[in-house]
Amino acid sequence: MRALRILLIVVVILGGLFVAVDRIAVHFAEGEAADRLRASEGLPRTPDVSINGFPFLTQVAAGELDDVEVGIQDYEAAAGEGEKIRIDDLQAHMKGVRFSGDYSSATAASATGTATIAYDELMKAAKSEPTEVAPGITARVVSLADGGNGKIKVGVEVDVPVIGTRELSVLSTVSVKGDNVEVRTDSLPDLAGLDIAENSVRKITDFQQVIDDLPGGIRLDKVEAAPDGVEISVQGSDVRLAG
Repeated sequence: MRALRILLIVVVILGGLFVAVDRIAVHFAEGEAADRLRASEGLPRTPDVSINGFPFLTQVAAGELDDVEVGIQDYEAAAGEGEKIRIDDLQAHMKGVRFSGDYSSATAASATGTATIAYDELMKAAKSEPTEVAPGITARVVSLADGGNGKIKVGVEVDVPVIGTRELSVLSTVSVKGDNVEVRTDSLPDLAGLDIAENSVRKITDFQQVIDDLPGGIRLDKVEAAPDGVEISVQGSDVRLAG
C-alpha cells in the first residue's frame, strides 16, 4: 500500500510538471507566432495569438495545431488606387494549422472570422464633395450611420438654387460583391418639385469600397450594418499565418 501511495504521488507530480511545461511551451509559442505574424504582415502592433487545445506538446509532435485564434487591431487593408482603409478589429479563428519543421511557416486549413469598419472609414468611399445631379443642383453624402435591421442610414444634402439646402436620409442595403463592400439605396424619398432623375441621385447614394489584401489571404464573406460600423464576416482556406 505504501508503494502504491508513493507511485500515485509520483504520477501526480509528473502530471503537474507536464501541465506546467505544456503551458509554458504554449505561452512561448503564442509569442513567437505573434511576432512572426506581425513581421510577415507588416502590422503596426503585435497581434493577439491564442493556441487552444490540450495538450499543446502532442499537437506540436503531430505537426498540426487544432485551433488557433488571432486578433488584430487597426489593420490597414488595401482600398484600391493606392488607398488604405482601417479595420478596427479583425478576429480570425483558424483550424488545422500545419507548420514547417523549422517553424518558419504555418498554414491553416480553414479560417473564419469577423472584421469591423467604422462608418467614418467607410465614408471615404462615399461622394462627400458636392456633385451636380441636375442643372444647377448638387448633392453629397454627409453621414453614414446604423439604420437598424442591418441597414445603413445615408444622410444626403441637396443644394437647390433659390430653394436652398435640403437634407434627407435613405436606408441602404450593404452587401459583399467580390472584394467590395457595396452600399445600395433601397428606395429614394419623394423628390417632388425637383427635376432630378433617380439614376442621378443614385450616383451619390450608391457606392462601393474595395477591401483587399487581408491577412493570410482571407476573403470577405458577408456584411451588415451595426451600431458602430459595418461588421464583416471573413473566411478562407489554406490561410497563411507566417512564412
